[in-house]
Amino acid sequence: MLDYRAPWWLPGGNLQTIWPALYARRHFGAPPRYRRERWDTPDGDFIDVDWLDSPARGDVLLVLLHGLEGSSRSHYAEAFADFARERGLAFAIPHFRGCGGELNRGPRAYHSGDHEEIGWMLSRLRAGHRGPMLVAGVSMGGNALLRWAAEAGESARQVVDAVAAISSPLDLAEGARSISQGFNRRVYTPMFLRTMKPKALAKLRQHPGLFDAARLRAARDLFEFDDVFTAPLHGFAGVHDYYARASAKPHLHRIRIPALALNALNDPFVPAASLPRPGEVGPCVTLWQPRGGGHVGFPAGRLPGHVRHMPDAVGDWLLAQRQR
Repeated sequence: MLDYRAPWWLPGGNLQTIWPALYARRHFGAPPRYRRERWDTPDGDFIDVDWLDSPARGDVLLVLLHGLEGSSRSHYAEAFADFARERGLAFAIPHFRGCGGELNRGPRAYHSGDHEEIGWMLSRLRAGHRGPMLVAGVSMGGNALLRWAAEAGESARQVVDAVAAISSPLDLAEGARSISQGFNRRVYTPMFLRTMKPKALAKLRQHPGLFDAARLRAARDLFEFDDVFTAPLHGFAGVHDYYARASAKPHLHRIRIPALALNALNDPFVPAASLPRPGEVGPCVTLWQPRGGGHVGFPAGRLPGHVRHMPDAVGDWLLAQRQR
């Protein structure tokens, strides 16, 4: 992946982000089929877990944590499912609360530093699986995954063999600042708020008084949304406290299992200047920072292109780290 080169017909980070999500091929075979499990959470809520409905040829389980407002049908999720099917891996996608197609019950949602939730998810997956377990997290999910790995320290080895974060905003404040400016504010911010605001207001109908509805309706970027909704619902004092405590970047030196952080330098959501440098991470962390790829794009091939290049590279790196 370090030598990744985007196709000549897709120049720039925005095209390399938008085209793969909308038009590129996600799988080389038939669309992946999933079977769903519903898990009850310790606090009386639930999450939905989609399992690839394809026989595994070995004992390896690949887990994918999706990004903001993502799901098992996101372009990158289907590409990872296709990789897993081709390699004969078991494959699971746990959905963060409210992302499986049905609003969750509790007075909370999900957030970029949700390492306790990820710890519970991975522990449950480990309890049902004896072989190697490898975990990839995309964007928001990748930041939360690395936060979990840092918090777990040496004990993470008892749960997973290796982790990878893809296009993750490891400095959340800088990511929020970038997505709230210029082209990003006009295109990407409305795309996210189009689903996040209605879900938040539905949550308010479930739990009246949970937050200020007028402030939420007035929110025009993720910074304002997180300040009125995400931060207070998940125990943070405000948006600045949330971004500071949830960001993985200051904790990368604490990770004690093989970890990969893949970020394109032209990612429109994640400023290159905010990315960790080799001296800011511990010996267990590998940094891949190719010049191109956009945000969870990394398109390859001739028109219309495909998005299997990134899952292949990340998946093969993860497979090379397995211990069991």
